[in-house]
Amino acid sequence: MMTTTNQMMKNRELNLILLAAGSSTRLGTGKKKEYLKLGSGTVLSASLGAFLRYEEIYSRNFSSIIITVPAGGEDDARSALEKDEKTRSSMNRLTFINGGKTRQESVLNALEKLGSAENQQEEENRIVLIHDSARPYVSVEVISDAVDTAERYGASVPAIPAVDTFKDNSGTSTITAHLVRKNLSAVQTPQAFLLTPLLSCHRKASSIEREFTDDSEIWDSFPEFTGGRKVHLSRGELGNRKITYREDIPEVPAMTRIGFGTDLHQLVEGRRLMIGGVDIPSEKGEKGHSDGDVLLHAISDSLLGASGLGDIGSYFPPEDPKWKDADSSLLLKKIWSDVQNAGWQLENMDCVLEFEKPKFLPWRKQVIESIAEILGVEEDRIFVKAKTNESLDSIGQGLAIKAYCVCLLKK
Repeated sequence: MMTTTNQMMKNRELNLILLAAGSSTRLGTGKKKEYLKLGSGTVLSASLGAFLRYEEIYSRNFSSIIITVPAGGEDDARSALEKDEKTRSSMNRLTFINGGKTRQESVLNALEKLGSAENQQEEENRIVLIHDSARPYVSVEVISDAVDTAERYGASVPAIPAVDTFKDNSGTSTITAHLVRKNLSAVQTPQAFLLTPLLSCHRKASSIEREFTDDSEIWDSFPEFTGGRKVHLSRGELGNRKITYREDIPEVPAMTRIGFGTDLHQLVEGRRLMIGGVDIPSEKGEKGHSDGDVLLHAISDSLLGASGLGDIGSYFPPEDPKWKDADSSLLLKKIWSDVQNAGWQLENMDCVLEFEKPKFLPWRKQVIESIAEILGVEEDRIFVKAKTNESLDSIGQGLAIKAYCVCLLKK
């Protein structure tokens, strides 16, 4: 029985190289672009995720997945991938290797790793896809067409027609040639090739003094290793753009949330009156399991409510003896640390105290400074004011103190 072309194609071994060893200096953020947050993960996890989706849809797995990273940067790359659930579950399949000073050196390092793999299949049966991980928007369709075209012709690159008009200036400040736009294409990745010929081409390219722009140029430069097979264009997409500059990162609308917290404590003799982390001289103080700082408790509940992380009672159960007479400022610091780690920052908070005496105004500035120091924010983000209850109810009769806090968080 004759084997169909489709069946032969399906038998080819697929390998993947993700390039993430660059310095990202043009981005201007001081951070590697591959590790920037994107969606529920990072730029790097989004790039790898596209190839994992290809595996699921086409039921074809990559035999090897190699990720090039800066020297000593494997932990950072792993951390970036573990932020996304899908890529986190694939960590045991990945091989991390140090990249080189240039993209070309990084590709050669990865190809050498693949070339030294045990149980290599025959030359014509191994395909390698090389993808810039700074292209996180690559679609499964682009990947599939790159694979199919490389399996048919030996080498492929995704391409789209040129939109801009390009001129050749030959390194000068004047135009030396007017290029015909309809004859030009903008190429993307993943570029796909038969593995063994490409490795031979890269080895040869590394031995001569010449700068190559991409793998397709290296393939075309050494026909003695490729049998003269040309690089064919596969399907590209406008959306398959590369993150190079800050403007290439989509702006994510900020999420804002309001939180409301309140707390009430009985006032008794023999206790300190703690308000916002400040010990205010008074005949009575708050009765409570901790130090009873009613204002810090209201602030804590406000922050937890806005961030959706819980409430102060679930964080520090009053029945737990270890919180007996606890410093409420330390409790608030723990809560605020968790809120910040969840991605939130404080826009502002407005607080109201209800108690009869002593007068609060002389202490307001110190209380605001104390809260700002606890949270590590500017003082102008905090405001606190006090009201009396005109001798009405338990607060008005000096038997209790109550605090309210409204905060605005932004993510």
